[in-house]
Amino acid sequence: MSDEEKSVIMVTGGSGLVGQAIRMYVEENTKPNEEWVFLSSKDGDLRDRPATEAIFEKFKPTHVIHLAAKVGGLFANMAQKVEFYRENVIINDNIMELCRITKVKKLVSFLSTCIFPDKTTYPIDETMLHNGPPHPSNEGYAYAKRLIDTMNRAYAEEYGCNFTSIIPTNIYGPHDNFSIQNGHVIPGLIHKCYNSKKEGKPFYIWGSGSPLRQFIYSLDLAELTVWVMREYHSPDPITLSVDEDAEVSIKDVALAVAKAMKFEGEIIFDSTKADGQFKKTADNKKLRGFRPDYKFTTIEDGVQKAVDWFNENYETARK
Repeated sequence: MSDEEKSVIMVTGGSGLVGQAIRMYVEENTKPNEEWVFLSSKDGDLRDRPATEAIFEKFKPTHVIHLAAKVGGLFANMAQKVEFYRENVIINDNIMELCRITKVKKLVSFLSTCIFPDKTTYPIDETMLHNGPPHPSNEGYAYAKRLIDTMNRAYAEEYGCNFTSIIPTNIYGPHDNFSIQNGHVIPGLIHKCYNSKKEGKPFYIWGSGSPLRQFIYSLDLAELTVWVMREYHSPDPITLSVDEDAEVSIKDVALAVAKAMKFEGEIIFDSTKADGQFKKTADNKKLRGFRPDYKFTTIEDGVQKAVDWFNENYETARK
């Protein structure tokens, strides 16, 4: 992006975990020619074409980071496959088509590792996205998201649009959803450990703690997302993930949470509960080709920051 031109970067879904992280990052690392706009649902319904047109007319973005989506847990995905498919396809179509019509210079959309083929080999990389059907439980959501990749290439071929997508691994950090029932692993463990400490009870973790996962701290993801917007110009998706050797077990994460929370009670792994998939390793060699020296936040440091944020914002945190 040239320094002379004024850029207006519009972030859809700007009030969520990643949107808030991008906001925190650009407050410290903004460029003088960049104006950032963070949308929330209050700005308009992206499922509605006229409402989306009004947003583009109001803010006149030159660049768009598209985070907004209809998301939900396992049971919501299983019960509402039609809605997860239709609403996401409509949102994505409105955003992509208006980016084309208004000649937006760059669109960066978010995919997810859960949309990869259910039966695959590991580590997974960007080329394997369409190599088989996704897990049946979330196929409505998964196919809607996969179409972003298909359409990024189609818009590039037919209209010369600079559209791309990011595949993040498991994200955690400030402004997460810390719900024990519906949150992801780390925020759920943080809230559970907080309750155990407050009530003087054991810290129970569902499962044996042996599954391995790659976790990316939200501020790292934010920094790399802004880098993708500014520097990565290909319709092919790019995986933003820590290295394979930074994969950690759920047990290590739980112990890191307990340490960060200064929890000194008993920690119990309930192996009568299912573990889920043992590993879902993602390959970040494409990212490392561009950013060989990028230093990711360690799981210990990231968990400490997330715990500190939760403790400081307990009353207002999503939970």
